[in-house]
Amino acid sequence: MSLIQTLGAELDQMKESGTLKRELMLKGPQGPLVEVEGMGQVIMLTSNNYLGLANHPEITAAAEKAERDYGYGLASVRFICGTQDIHKRLEASIAEFFGTEDSILYGSCWNANEGLFQTVLTEEDAVISDELNHASIIDGIRLTKARRLRFRNRDVSDLRRLLEENGDARNKLIMTDGVFSMEGSLAPLPELVAAADESDSFLVVDDSHGTGVLGGRGRGTAEELGVFGKIGAYTSTLGKALGGSHGGFTTGPKALVEFLRQKSRPYLFSNTLPPAVVMGSLAALELMNRDNSLVERLRENTRYFRDRITAAGFEIREGIHPIVPIMIGDTAKAIAMSARILDRGVYVSGFGFPVVPQGAARLRCQISAAHTTEHLERAIEAITDVAREFGVLPG
Repeated sequence: MSLIQTLGAELDQMKESGTLKRELMLKGPQGPLVEVEGMGQVIMLTSNNYLGLANHPEITAAAEKAERDYGYGLASVRFICGTQDIHKRLEASIAEFFGTEDSILYGSCWNANEGLFQTVLTEEDAVISDELNHASIIDGIRLTKARRLRFRNRDVSDLRRLLEENGDARNKLIMTDGVFSMEGSLAPLPELVAAADESDSFLVVDDSHGTGVLGGRGRGTAEELGVFGKIGAYTSTLGKALGGSHGGFTTGPKALVEFLRQKSRPYLFSNTLPPAVVMGSLAALELMNRDNSLVERLRENTRYFRDRITAAGFEIREGIHPIVPIMIGDTAKAIAMSARILDRGVYVSGFGFPVVPQGAARLRCQISAAHTTEHLERAIEAITDVAREFGVLPG
């Protein structure tokens, strides 16, 4: 068989098994309600738009002004002619927000993770990563020549074992998600900080799903768990709570950031972030710095949805995060249920193997500060009715 025939056969198998993904087209901006082509207006329950900033008037106004004042794009990488004063302002604002010394912008958090490990680690070093870390971390680690080790999800005793067994490494880097995106669970950061300190290791947290979401001021998982200021460095994104557009960053010690500026390939060989994204992200951070009401509203909505969906009889992953996985089990059933729930006016995604383990398929609900109680009640009703149709709940 030719390559294309092989791929076609595999696609046919996905269709037959009910696991083929489909893309739905939105006919307007992201928000608590969206217009889906052919479906009309539906409740959005599958977006990373945690604070509802993706179409916030202050964000869009800042982006429009940026294009008037700074243009559409820079047509260059940062170290040639792709750095404007607004890029440095955003990097400084990110560092202030995280309580770190400096920051470096990337096209995405994927690029930040891709550009970290191969740049700062050599074959003399070791990187020890949580087994459920995001795919960008997994792929980024594959690029390094360092020893690559995995510890069981959130299992600090297993991490300590690996740290001890690899005590001869020149440098040891511990890598974890702050929030595990398919579970909504938080990394045990206080214990990880202690393990890093005891073993003279450097702890990095990808806080893409914690930034703007957790902590009293939205400063992330470390603030939520009482270890703000004690993390070695962070990678994170501008594409979720902070406006939902594009871009990522690494923030931490000046020496780390400067070394990445000199050596990190995704930074050196990718066009700089466009002005609209930069100014929109600055506006998002400024909004958060002066007002934490959206963070509080998100917490209230999350608590309400978790309580009500549990009362309806569903098995969910416990926690406090606005990612709320409703456990279904079978992959094809979860995907079919998500399509049927969309017919009922609620957009929620079904995930199954290989994104999650076999038998652990789920509907991943994501709550936003922009949701009203009415939105959440309508969503719970639709999910409950469809679950009865599919035998997930008693009829």
